[in-house]
Amino acid sequence: MKILCPLAVLPLLTAILYGETNEDPEVPSKANPKELSAAGFTALFDGTTLNGWRKAGGTGKYKVEDGAIVGYGKNIRGNTFLCTEKSYGDFILIFQFQFADPSGNSGCQFRSQQRNGNGRVFGYQCEHDNNPNRSYTAGIYDEARRGWLYPGKFTSKRGKDAEKEFTIRGQESFKWEDWNTVVIKCRGRRIQTWLNGVARADFEDTDEKNFTPEGFIGLQVHGGKSAHVKWRRLYLKTL
Repeated sequence: MKILCPLAVLPLLTAILYGETNEDPEVPSKANPKELSAAGFTALFDGTTLNGWRKAGGTGKYKVEDGAIVGYGKNIRGNTFLCTEKSYGDFILIFQFQFADPSGNSGCQFRSQQRNGNGRVFGYQCEHDNNPNRSYTAGIYDEARRGWLYPGKFTSKRGKDAEKEFTIRGQESFKWEDWNTVVIKCRGRRIQTWLNGVARADFEDTDEKNFTPEGFIGLQVHGGKSAHVKWRRLYLKTL
């Protein structure tokens, strides 16, 4: 019988303990268009136009460049969102994003809606964190409502080390000079995310007042002095 060296076993044990490995057969590990289409995913972005999308919110801008959606702006007033015209409930969403300029924060809204009157976008957001010290990318923020959910109220139940561990995993898995692959899975009240194959958020939203079962997907240009972020290969499969 072959005996494994303790140093070789350690990375595997760490992955199991912290949920790094993606063992969900429904969740794709790569944003490969041909493989995704064969698996029943539908493209949300045609690669050349913004057909099927609409703008909401602030003064940020969007354009298509080299097969990617580019969100950008200077002295941006208010958070701006490029939203799908359709709404989605239970689904798996996969996409890639990259900071062309890390000076501005961003995120991907999902199951989101707009308030009557002022049209303010609110709902779940998969964070794109431009702060390397925090590294909350693929954490879940509740835009214009409850604030941080994961890490936040859901990780606090596991103690103070949970947030620290979330940051460390984010720092290890995020790519500053390349495209990052993000997966969001929503089934009922359970919401899960992955960043470059590493499991990130996983929680059930039991808040009867604020739980949102359905809504649009939106790409955020955060208000501030500057922002420049890109998205591509956005594919979704309904569950």
